Amino acid sequence: MSYENIEFELADAIARITLNRPDKLNSFTAAMHGELADALAQVETRGARVLVLSGKGRGFCAGQDLSERQMSAGSAPVDLGATIEKYYAPLVRRLRALPMPVVVGVNGVAAGAGANLALAGDIVIARQSASFIQPFCRLGLLPDTGGTYALPRLVGQARAMGLALLGDKLSAEQAAQWGLIWQCVADDQFDARLEELALHFAQAPTKGLAYTKRALNLSLGNSLDEQLDLERDLMRELGASADYAEGVAAFLGKRPPVFKGQ
Repeated sequence: MSYENIEFELADAIARITLNRPDKLNSFTAAMHGELADALAQVETRGARVLVLSGKGRGFCAGQDLSERQMSAGSAPVDLGATIEKYYAPLVRRLRALPMPVVVGVNGVAAGAGANLALAGDIVIARQSASFIQPFCRLGLLPDTGGTYALPRLVGQARAMGLALLGDKLSAEQAAQWGLIWQCVADDQFDARLEELALHFAQAPTKGLAYTKRALNLSLGNSLDEQLDLERDLMRELGASADYAEGVAAFLGKRPPVFKGQ
């Protein structure tokens, strides 16, 4: 499948998806969603060990392209619930479930669904000049694409309420200080940092990282007893993995490990 709204490549175990509608700040259309779904199917099946998601141009993603939401006089209301069910919810679920780290590089403004798409990643870095905005309140809507789930868990209820109800712009530096993202990076160091993370995870023990991601995500709804049982079960599996054997052998042999992601 050829892509018009995204760029996709997979080489050396690194999958890269770049949103590619720079003239529209990479805002979502139905066509872009279709291309993202196809690219993610390849990420899931072609041996990737890390996914790097970023945007082209001066923005990461400005959310939904509202030109697809224009209504003529007397037309039926747009079913936004159907849009969530068909596009945004499956996208977030897929990213969260990927058995590998998802690194998101926020290169510019991340607004609405674009901001919350970024928060669906595992490691999120942003240019110092980037910003995050929850503008749903200005349209009479609520933060979708997992926004109402991620915001209070990442920054707490008070800050989540402020971001969602006021729609104020949050700088990348403040986002990092609040714990919304992992790291704010100087603009001239951003590309190098993103590449550094991609190369790191492409050589890391992928299965162990995937299980770590799974355990941390499940912990949000588990009791302590449930989480301890989950840790037991997952560690039992990882203890039989090739990467664990290699990690122990490398430690005892005082050499760098060579992980295969298995």
